[in-house]
Amino acid sequence: MWEQIRTNRARSIVLVAVMGAFLVGVGWLLGEAIAGSGIGGIIVALVLFVILDLVAYFQGDSILLSVAGARKIKREDHPRLYNVVEEMKIAAALPTMPDIYIIDDPSLNAFATGRDINHASVAITSGLLEKLNRDELQGVIGHEIGHIKNRDVLLMAICSVLLGTIVILAFYGSRLMIFGGMTGGGSRRSGSRDSGGGGGGAAILIVVAILLAILAPIFAQLIYLAVSRRREYLADASSALYTRNPEGLASALEQLEASTTPVKNANNATAPMYIVNPFRKRSASPNDWTSTHPPIQERIRILRAMAGNVSYATYNEAYKKVKNSGAGVMSSHAAASVPGAAFVAGTKQGPVEEPAAAKVDRAREVSNLMYKLDNYSIIECECGTKLKVPPALHGQTVRCPRCGRLHQA
Repeated sequence: MWEQIRTNRARSIVLVAVMGAFLVGVGWLLGEAIAGSGIGGIIVALVLFVILDLVAYFQGDSILLSVAGARKIKREDHPRLYNVVEEMKIAAALPTMPDIYIIDDPSLNAFATGRDINHASVAITSGLLEKLNRDELQGVIGHEIGHIKNRDVLLMAICSVLLGTIVILAFYGSRLMIFGGMTGGGSRRSGSRDSGGGGGGAAILIVVAILLAILAPIFAQLIYLAVSRRREYLADASSALYTRNPEGLASALEQLEASTTPVKNANNATAPMYIVNPFRKRSASPNDWTSTHPPIQERIRILRAMAGNVSYATYNEAYKKVKNSGAGVMSSHAAASVPGAAFVAGTKQGPVEEPAAAKVDRAREVSNLMYKLDNYSIIECECGTKLKVPPALHGQTVRCPRCGRLHQA
């Protein structure tokens, strides 16, 4: 797998270089059009990128978790989730336990973030934690741990910063040109050239700058989405290997696809980080390069085609079969470098019906966790009623609605 990680790093450098070229191009043309100095535009673009890149490297995960409304939990807050993450951490041979975060959101989704395998976090929604059984939860957590193990999280953060920088330059640069910036640039150029040639050249340069300002973010976004889509497949393969149970993730993906609730705090910049599209759009076609994620049904078919043995090699072959392609999600040599393990394929595909009591217990478990994170006090009345008292009533006397007893909150 180290060969595959090295390949990912090489591809990451190329992709970041391509996006960086867009950034430099936008900066140069905007500098030429607005101030008559392409070098100045490049310097501004690079300075802006370096600042944002440093912020993304050292504080990007905190910003992303804050935007998502995620809150950190400990083992005692939710032992089942903590144990599942710990199991996947051991299976992936991560040196450090990722931090675990909960997002109070009824949607079904999850993501991983961080700058390296020693500084990483996994965040899942309360809806996902309530809906999925242990096998399905393992599949989702294994997928997110795969992103951490494969060094995807830092790449996505860098690509996000580059894309954001390009969009910022294009947005403000085009408005500076529209509201008078282009006049200054054009007049400076006319002084050093003949009036006809200089004016015409400046006008052409401005047109090109406007076109690049419009198209560069689009091209950069397509590259960003392509990076995300490919890495989702590899994370699925990693999850199957860590859990030894491809059906767990396949079943979870079916439930995630069936959910129609969007993630409340998701946006275009954070969407590729989630395990499925957080806006709840219908699955994209295999050739839709504007989608942040590959089609869910395609991912499910690949996982369920791994009959009899779970490994990167079998996932690679299943990928080729489902995609009808001669190329896999990774090189054959890299896939074969990691041994697999046999597993017994389930006789029933899709979510297995479980006792209603198990669903009720999970709902109660998640509900109690969210009350605890919101600093509610739990009072057990002698009549058997549990009173959930909000922080605003702490220190006051509350009455049990069932038996009328008074309690000090």
